Amino acid sequence: MKVSSSLFIAAIIAITGYSCNHKGGKNIDQGEIHYTISYSGKVGFMPKEILPKNMIVAFKDDKILFNISAPFGNSGILNVSNPETGIFNTYINLLGFKYYYTASPGENYPGFDAMKGIEIHKTPGISVICGFNCKSADITFPNNRMKVFKVWYTDEIDVKNPNAATPFSEIHGVLMKFFFVMNEAELHFEAETVYKKEIPDKIFDQKEKYLKISRQDIDDIINKFVSM
Repeated sequence: MKVSSSLFIAAIIAITGYSCNHKGGKNIDQGEIHYTISYSGKVGFMPKEILPKNMIVAFKDDKILFNISAPFGNSGILNVSNPETGIFNTYINLLGFKYYYTASPGENYPGFDAMKGIEIHKTPGISVICGFNCKSADITFPNNRMKVFKVWYTDEIDVKNPNAATPFSEIHGVLMKFFFVMNEAELHFEAETVYKKEIPDKIFDQKEKYLKISRQDIDDIINKFVSM
């Protein structure tokens, strides 16, 4: 018996998990979002193929953790926001060297100096990403208001102040498709999976065995990490 091409494609999609999906319904208050990362601009001499390809965001109530890991060595960047304990930390693990910086409440995480002065204009655009209804906003930079970046966010994931300590703090919704400019590199993020799962409180605690350094020092390390 012949199988139609449409049924064949549907079977492949079911097996591979093609495209964005979510597991656990809407208005979840804890879980993980998995994003893919793509790059443009000046990203240094390293091939894009070995730059970080994914980011995992863990969230629980008003606590949130961003985790970008490089596919080589033991390297990565963690941003942790835990308003309950006053932790707004950035952790860097670069080839086994461990550093961290503690920001003040309301201060942006390190690495975002290139995004100072951005303007956010909410727009009427709507889209569905990972099954969540999303709104849009246009972003412009002070050095070129003609170039417009678009971001997409949803208010159907129940996280309080999800963009605190980021350049998008005035957007009150979880970013599903967005970007960061670091130094001269552009990192573009797009959600591919949203999971509802129990997140232990301890992952938002202070990490041990990291050396505390200044903001300038950790800015320099982040820029090298992104553009090496």
